[in-house]
Amino acid sequence: MALDPEQAQRWETQARDGDRAALAKLYSEHRDRLRRWVELRLDPRMWGRMSPSDVVQEVYMAAEQRLEHFRDLPDMSFSVWVRLIAGQRLIDAHRRHLGAEARDAGREVSIDNASPATSSANLAAMITGDLTSPSQAAVKHEAQEMLVHAIEAMPALDREILSLRHFDELSNDEVAQLLDIPKSTASKRYVRALARLRAILEQIPGMLDNLS
Repeated sequence: MALDPEQAQRWETQARDGDRAALAKLYSEHRDRLRRWVELRLDPRMWGRMSPSDVVQEVYMAAEQRLEHFRDLPDMSFSVWVRLIAGQRLIDAHRRHLGAEARDAGREVSIDNASPATSSANLAAMITGDLTSPSQAAVKHEAQEMLVHAIEAMPALDREILSLRHFDELSNDEVAQLLDIPKSTASKRYVRALARLRAILEQIPGMLDNLS
């Protein structure tokens, strides 16, 4: 069941005032979406070294330590603030575990040098993840390859907006704030990216249902 917006706002206000119990409740409600955010941005080479759950736990500890910082950002939503923290933790994890290899993934690492960008491979895997019937499974590998190429052909900003809006379930206002772009730009580029992706999915049986 979705959290009542008024209750969420109360917890957010209490967290800004330093209430760690409210932070824990608020974070618990955001945990699943944040884990999905990490899954989409964790370098595929990292999956054998750490899990998205590990990163999510690190983010919570960092949020506790930086709670006073949240108080100083009254115009920033918790969803945006916690993802900024998650972005830095994920960059640190990539550097710690991949070392010099991290440079090889430069085109996937960041669109603004502040937060890891969505991995094309991870996004394609998430879209095709529900293909489970024999007939669907037969085309799953080919579908993923097609999607990776289509997603990589998108401008990095469009890909990121698509991920944040559709899979991370952020509002247009939150996306604009997180990426530091005008709201109108975030909205227009989301519509464009979604249309491009739909055009590809229409060519793959059963795939369009995964975007609805």
